[in-house]
Amino acid sequence: MRSVEQIAEQLRKKGLKLTPQRRLIIDILLHDRTHPTVEEVYRKVLETMPEVSRTTVYNTIREMLSLGEVAEVQDLSDGGIRYDTTGEPHHHFFCVRCKALVDVNLDLPPMAESSTELSDCVIIKQQLTLYGLCPACRALQSQEEALEEKEAVAGR
Repeated sequence: MRSVEQIAEQLRKKGLKLTPQRRLIIDILLHDRTHPTVEEVYRKVLETMPEVSRTTVYNTIREMLSLGEVAEVQDLSDGGIRYDTTGEPHHHFFCVRCKALVDVNLDLPPMAESSTELSDCVIIKQQLTLYGLCPACRALQSQEEALEEKEAVAGR
């Protein structure tokens, strides 16, 4: 993972300053492994700097996107675009119940090698998202199903 100072150097090369607001936003993005949305970053920024606007957060994330320091994660729910600062190629697991998004390292062959439809294509990025229930949500669902079964038996 890159540091705030390394990203600051990239900003300076583009003629941008590392303001306290940008530093805070970058720091939040670098250390938040939940793949936050702009709104989630904005709420965290407000805890420290209540005067920062949502536009500042959005523009800083857009600057980081243009530098290649963050990547958009495919739209997973109605919560908005989520951002990932992990630079290494990886995949994701998305819990459909609690909306948690976690990094997953899987050794998969390049998709073009296993598909005739893609044989003439040039793949520039490969990202797989697995959808399911995380352990906590799976346990909750099991408890709910057991309770429903118990109620159904009692109601007979």
